[in-house]
Amino acid sequence: MNAMDTMDSPTAFVAVALAAVSWDGVLTKAGSRALRHALDYREPFRHMSDGEMIELFDRLLAQLRQEGSRQLMEHASAVLDPQQRLTAFTAAAEIMRSDGELVAEEQRILADLASQLSISPDQHDQILAVMDLLHASLVGKPVLA
Repeated sequence: MNAMDTMDSPTAFVAVALAAVSWDGVLTKAGSRALRHALDYREPFRHMSDGEMIELFDRLLAQLRQEGSRQLMEHASAVLDPQQRLTAFTAAAEIMRSDGELVAEEQRILADLASQLSISPDQHDQILAVMDLLHASLVGKPVLA
């Protein structure tokens, strides 16, 4: 049985976010916290126990190590419908943006992810603009100048 046969849409959603935040093979403590926080209020994750969440992450991390980020995202993308792909991309962008400005490598990763998930360039740009607003500093220069 391959990974796609066992992946449902909630698992695929987490797989997209996990693959995005650990694209370079490293899942940082900040990335794992942001990922968990992004799931805590969403259905069906908010009803999962800590043990269930750990088991889900462990399973996906093992799959990530075995297949790599790109392959995991391909499997996940095939499971998600267009709206779920858009939501998964937005969640991944929010997680990646939560620790500060996107560096060039993170921008490349998000562009790859958008392509993989069939997110249009206009939608990609709109989502990143919203992330800039959401994560804008409350002191200093205004975002909408």
